[in-house]
Amino acid sequence: MGLTHYLVLAAAMFLVGMAGVVIRRNSLIMLMSIEIMLCAVNVVFAAYSRMHGDLSGHVFVLMNFAVAAAEAAIGLAILVEIYRLRRTVNVDELKTLME
Repeated sequence: MGLTHYLVLAAAMFLVGMAGVVIRRNSLIMLMSIEIMLCAVNVVFAAYSRMHGDLSGHVFVLMNFAVAAAEAAIGLAILVEIYRLRRTVNVDELKTLME
């Protein structure tokens, strides 16, 4: 597999994630779509790292994993609390966070 294959895969993953964020109104689906977009970025970092024979791309992948894990933990905690208060995770019904 060449670099082009990895870039096409990453572009497809990013588009699926972006479509999930734009189209879906469920905040859990939106959070998972953001994770898909972060994984697409990881594929690009790893592909370029492999192409150049350098380990710096792998370091960025590890940093991206840390950001994704923190985002998932904080995002899920916020969503669980919102669901406990409002009984919904639909973003159209969540107009303000201070009500």
